[in-house]
Amino acid sequence: MHVTEHARLEKTAIPGIEHRTLASAAQGLRHLSIWRQSVAPGGATPPHRHDCEEVVVVLAGRGRAVIAGVSHAFGPDTTLAIPSGVDHQIFAGGDEPLELIAAFSATPVRTDLPDGTPLALPWAT
Repeated sequence: MHVTEHARLEKTAIPGIEHRTLASAAQGLRHLSIWRQSVAPGGATPPHRHDCEEVVVVLAGRGRAVIAGVSHAFGPDTTLAIPSGVDHQIFAGGDEPLELIAAFSATPVRTDLPDGTPLALPWAT
C-alpha cells in the first residue's frame, strides 16, 4: 500500500495544464491510473484518445468536452465517461481554472493524437 500526500507530488505542465499523477504503476498498480489536472481559463487539452476507458470528475470550474465530435457543456460536480479509443478534447471556460480528477483503466496510459500518432506527455502515466 502507498500513501501519497498530494502536496508532495511533482507538478508537471504543458501549456495551460498543471498535472499531478496521483496513482499509477509507480505505486504498484497494474490496471489503474489517477491524474489530477488544473486547466487554466481558456486552456484546453490537445485533441487525443486513450487505449483504455477514462472517467473525468469535474471538481470545480466550467467547460466543454468534445467527445467523438459531439460538444458537451459541463460544470462542477459533473462526471464525463469516455470509452476506450474515442477522440476527445476538454476546454476550460469561465474565469476560474477547471479542476479535474481523471481515472484510467490502465497503467501506463497510452495517449495518441486523433491520427494515431503517440502523444508524448511530460509526466508519469
